[in-house]
Amino acid sequence: MIARDHPGVGWIGLCDRDQAVGRKLAADCAADHFTGDFAELVNRPEVDAVIVATDENQHEAPTVAAARAGKALFVEKPLATSARGSARVLAEIEAHGVSAAVGYTQRFRRRFLATKAKLETGAIGEVTTVVTRAFMNRMVPLATLRRTTQRATLTPIVVSGTHSVDLCMWLMEGKTPATVYARSTDRSLGEHGTKDATLAIVTMTDGTIWSMNISWALPTVWPGSVYGLEIGIVGTEGVLDIEDTHRDTVLASEHAQPAGYSPEGFAAGAARHVDFLTSYPPGDLWAGQLWGPMREETTSWLTSLVTGLRTPHASAADGHRNLLLTMAIDLSARRGTEIALPADPAALDTLLEPS
Repeated sequence: MIARDHPGVGWIGLCDRDQAVGRKLAADCAADHFTGDFAELVNRPEVDAVIVATDENQHEAPTVAAARAGKALFVEKPLATSARGSARVLAEIEAHGVSAAVGYTQRFRRRFLATKAKLETGAIGEVTTVVTRAFMNRMVPLATLRRTTQRATLTPIVVSGTHSVDLCMWLMEGKTPATVYARSTDRSLGEHGTKDATLAIVTMTDGTIWSMNISWALPTVWPGSVYGLEIGIVGTEGVLDIEDTHRDTVLASEHAQPAGYSPEGFAAGAARHVDFLTSYPPGDLWAGQLWGPMREETTSWLTSLVTGLRTPHASAADGHRNLLLTMAIDLSARRGTEIALPADPAALDTLLEPS
């Protein structure tokens, strides 16, 4: 609906392998064309830009097809779920010279844009230390993992921690990771094929240290719909302390509240009577419309295609870097050793092999 409402959009085509789901969506947004064949869609003459929003394991093929067709791209993260696959996608995007953005919605939150602006003006001097903590209840892993048996890289750091990784790397723009040491635990979600939590220390080439920690194993009744984030950034001349836990607007009700993250066919399994409002990263529904970061992210991308507007979108190179860094964190946790960066994609893809 966001695309349909944009004045720069004159034609919408949709593709979905599930005919029933796809045709319902096509009807909802008054699409001009529906097909089950993404190659047919991206090569249509009416198409100038393509949004790839499939399951994580299915991004590579349609993204490559759109790049080869010369179409501008917006790709939900990641570019691919293997390091070498991501490298192939990035190479195709660069070889065909197409504009490509990767979906990292947190960049469009007002507090992080304000933080970025202060860092760019040198308000705290040179950044020396960053501490990041992300808390999530387990609805996302339970809902994500049930859709596929390809779970090797569907870990807290690769699937969800990547948002914090991207955000912090964007805020630390210009710094290059040199090494990472990480540990993980899987006491709660191991039976589902993933980790509970991952803690990592990343050292930059200039000596800056960054502690990046995420757990997505909090109980399903945890009031945060998805993300609760805290970031501390210490510089030589100041500090930025960011609380994004959403505890400033709390709902408590006798009525059970929606799960927040509730894709079709998923049930949280427990009633939630307390909710941290605004904790669902894409935004919130009002009057049948989505309002918040995802709306701004999508609208500004569409506008940029028409006007050349500068936006804070992550580039394809950013998305590739984020995947390699999160996979390196997982590789360090698996080996129990420090990993030198950038890590070899072939080494990272050993994560796809049985341990």
